[in-house]
Amino acid sequence: MSAITIRRDDVVLQGFDQGAGTPLLFQHGLGGSVLQIDENVPDVVGIRRLTLDCRGQGGSTPGTARPFSIETFADDAWAFAEERIGAQPLIVGGISMGAAIALRLAIRHPGRVRGLILARPAWLFADGPETMMPYRHVAAALRSGPPAEARQRFLTSPVAAMLASEAPDNLASLLQFFERPSPLMVADLLDQIAADGPGVTEAEARALTIPTLVIGHAVDHAHPLADARRLAEIIPDARLAEIPPKAGQKAAHVAAFRAVVADFLLRFAA
Repeated sequence: MSAITIRRDDVVLQGFDQGAGTPLLFQHGLGGSVLQIDENVPDVVGIRRLTLDCRGQGGSTPGTARPFSIETFADDAWAFAEERIGAQPLIVGGISMGAAIALRLAIRHPGRVRGLILARPAWLFADGPETMMPYRHVAAALRSGPPAEARQRFLTSPVAAMLASEAPDNLASLLQFFERPSPLMVADLLDQIAADGPGVTEAEARALTIPTLVIGHAVDHAHPLADARRLAEIIPDARLAEIPPKAGQKAAHVAAFRAVVADFLLRFAA
C-alpha cells in the first residue's frame, strides 16, 4: 500500500487507497493514523478502503490554519474520497474522532453515503464532552515546559490517577503524546479537537436512513459504552456490537473489532 498526497490550503495530506469494489472511507482517532485502521479494519473482498491521515497526524502536515476542527478534518477526508472515486456512493466509518467525522459526513452527504460505522464514539452531539477533558490536561502540560517534565507533571495529576484506576488504556495512549515532535502543535491539536464536536444534531442523526454499525466496549473513559448505546438507540437502522475492552484484552478486542466490521461490510461488497 503506497501513500497518495493531496494538497489543501498550505497542507500536504497523506492518504491511502487499497482494494477494489465498494468504497469505504474509514478515519482514525485523535493522534492516530492509517496504522490504527490497518490494525482494526480487515481487508474484505469487494471493498475498496480509503483512509486519510488528518492534519498534523500520521504523514500529514499541520498547516497554519487554526483552530483544528472536526469539520476541517471531515472536509479534507471528503475531498480525498472525491479525488479518488468521484461521485460514487460509499460507506463511511471511523474510530473515536474518526467516528465523529463519519457521522458528520453521513449527515452532510445523505445521497452519497450507503452505510455508516461508528467505532468507539467519543462524542454524541455536544462540543467538548467531559470525557475528552484529559486530552486538554495533556495539552496544558505540553505547554508548560519540556516534554519529559510535562509528562511527569501530568503523571502526578488527579486526572492521571483517575485514568490509571478506571481506564489504563486511555492513560497509556495519552502518555504517547509526550513523545511526539512539535509539542506545541500537538498541544493545539489535542486542546482544540477535545473542545470541538461533530457539528450535527440529534434530530439529524434520527433522520438517518442507512444501515449503521456502532461498536462500543467498557473500561474506557474517553469512549463511554453508554454513548455507543445511545447512538445505536438514536439512529433508526443501527445495531450495537459490544466487544471486549482494549484494557487487558487487546488481542480479543482487535479480533472482535475486525470480525464485526467484516460482517457489516460483506453486505456491501461488490
